Amino acid sequence: MRIGVCVSFNGIAGFGGKLDKLRAEGFDNCQLVCWNPEVWTDEGYSVVKNETAANGIEISAFWCGWEGPMVWDFYDGPKTLGLLPKEYREIRIKNLCDGADFAKRLGIKNVVTHIGFIPENPNDPEFLPFCEAVKRVALHLKENEQNLLFETGQETPVAMLRCMEEIGTDNLGVNLDTANLILYGKANPVDSLDVFGDRVMNLHAKDGLYPTNGKALGKEVPIGEGKVDFEALFKKLKSVGYDGFVTIEREIKGEKQLEDIRNAKKYLENIITRVYG
Repeated sequence: MRIGVCVSFNGIAGFGGKLDKLRAEGFDNCQLVCWNPEVWTDEGYSVVKNETAANGIEISAFWCGWEGPMVWDFYDGPKTLGLLPKEYREIRIKNLCDGADFAKRLGIKNVVTHIGFIPENPNDPEFLPFCEAVKRVALHLKENEQNLLFETGQETPVAMLRCMEEIGTDNLGVNLDTANLILYGKANPVDSLDVFGDRVMNLHAKDGLYPTNGKALGKEVPIGEGKVDFEALFKKLKSVGYDGFVTIEREIKGEKQLEDIRNAKKYLENIITRVYG
């Protein structure tokens, strides 16, 4: 089990410096996070390929963003995020397919995204059209011999599983964000593994607190200070056979972000050593 971090690639300038710092902190892998389709070019490919090789960094997954508005709350989130809003669906399908093609050139098999607020009610008239839209992306990735990973958070684990079953392709998996299930008030990440544990293909190690009002998400906090029971989580992950990447995500900026990542690395290493040996 290898610990890495998320690294953004939304512009070519300065990307090599990010990997220099990554390597200096003792990491040898990352999730590549990109919200800018304009860098999915020959030049972008060359920069990522050359800089990762120079630093000995393996990309565990490509986190693919999409165009259009995005509001990370309970009211405007369902109207703006992922493939659920019909007015942005076609461009985002294209974004995800184009991003997957870029990732394929880099030899990356797993493509991650927030797919949107999956309707909880299977009889919702938007459920089947939504699933069909996701299936178009999944089939494109299947042709590329890639997996489409749903990042957890905006739906219950059962709703995610139901959507995957409806789509029916064999290249769907879960990017388990340990904090998001709590931040969105949808589930406990340890218990979620009872629902989709065998589908987990990557992991965002993150911590947080439950929502305290009906509009805003809960608060992200440093790993070890929130509601995620990482000891229990890794024990459950081991029981379902997961022994892959653990990607630290800390969604703040500046020196505090680096400090929290350093502390998280030590914290997680100690638990993983106890659990996995």
